[in-house]
Amino acid sequence: MLKNFLLCINVLAAIFSTPLIATAQSPFKTFENLFTIPKNYIVTYTKIPPVIDGNINDAAWQQAPWTADFVDIEGDLKPKPALQTNAKMLWDDSCLYIAAQIHDPNVWAYLTHHDDIVFRDNDFEVFVNPNNTTHRYFEMEFNARNTVFDLFLNKPYRNGGDAMINWDVEGLRSAVQVQGTINDPTDTDKGWTIEIAIPFKAISLGNNVQVPKDGTLWRINFSRVEWDTKAVDGKYVKLKDKNGRNQPEHNWVWSPQGVIDMHFPERWGYLQFSKGNTNNTTFTMPYFELQKRYLWLIYYQEMEWYNKHNAYTPLLEQFGLNNSVVINNNKNALKIEATPHQFMVLVKDEKDNITWTINQEGLIGRIITKP
Repeated sequence: MLKNFLLCINVLAAIFSTPLIATAQSPFKTFENLFTIPKNYIVTYTKIPPVIDGNINDAAWQQAPWTADFVDIEGDLKPKPALQTNAKMLWDDSCLYIAAQIHDPNVWAYLTHHDDIVFRDNDFEVFVNPNNTTHRYFEMEFNARNTVFDLFLNKPYRNGGDAMINWDVEGLRSAVQVQGTINDPTDTDKGWTIEIAIPFKAISLGNNVQVPKDGTLWRINFSRVEWDTKAVDGKYVKLKDKNGRNQPEHNWVWSPQGVIDMHFPERWGYLQFSKGNTNNTTFTMPYFELQKRYLWLIYYQEMEWYNKHNAYTPLLEQFGLNNSVVINNNKNALKIEATPHQFMVLVKDEKDNITWTINQEGLIGRIITKP
C-alpha cells in the first residue's frame, strides 16, 4: 500500500532494533517473525475462463479451492480477524483470474475515480511479483464500487522504490457484486464478492509476454483493509482517536507478512501454476528458496549493522555465521562481498553451478557458472 512509504523507516527501525542473537541451532531466531513459511497455492489451468461479472458461482470456479481464511498482517502476533476473507485463483493462456469473498455486515465505498487512493476505503488488494526477485512488482486495489488503484514499483519503498501510479494494468477486467446494499448504515449486509482478470501481457516486462508454464513459480499476496466506522447522518464515518486522527486500519492478509508492511515481497505467498501434471499438483518448497533464506537473514542483519555503524561489513562472524552452512543436508558456501556502502551476499551449493545473490537493495539474483 502506498501509505507504507511514510511508515517504512519506522518499520525497519523497529525490526532492526532487536539485539543480534545468532546460534548454530537457530540462526533465524532473531528475526523469526520474518521467517515463518509463506502460504502456497496451486493454481489450476482452466479451458473455460470465468465470466467477470462479480458472481463467483461460475462453473469454472468450482475447480478452484479457497485459500485459508485471511489473518492479521503480523500473523500469530495479533488476534484473528473479526471478519472472514478468502480468495481463489485460476489461469489460462492469457490471464490470471482471482475471485474473493469479503464478508462484511457494513459494506461501504465512497471513492469513485480511477487511481483514487483506494485503501482510504475498505478494500481488497493484490500484490504480484512474477519474477520472484522482490523488484519490479505490481499492486492493484479495489473497493466495493469496483474503483481501481493500480501501480508499478521498481523496488520496495524500504530500498528507495518509487510508485508509478500513472501505470495501468492494460486490459484489466474486474467486477463486484454486493450481497446487501452499499453505503446504507440502516441495514446489515453479508459482504461483497469480486472477480479479477489480470492479463499476463500487462504484467510482463520487456518485449516478450511472460505466460506461465506448468510448474512456474510466482510470488503473490492479498490484503484486505478494514476501517472501524460508525454511522453519522446516514454515512459511514471512520472512528477517531483522542487526537482526532483516524484510528489505525485493520490489515488482514492471506500469507502473513510478520510486519505491518505489504512491501516485503519476500514474505508473500508462493503461487505455483499447474496444468494437471502430476509433478505440479502438490507444492514442495524449492531448494533454492531454502538457500535464499540465508540471503535474507544476512540482508536483515546488514541493514541493522549499517544502522549502527554507518557501513556494511564483509564479516560473517559478526552475525554468528561462517562460510559453510548445511541446507537440506547439502553443504553450501556462504560469502559476503562488501564495501562501506554496498554489499552482495552469495550462497552456492558446492555440488552445482548456480549461485544465488542478494544486494543492499534486496534484489535477488542468480549467477550460473560453467561446470
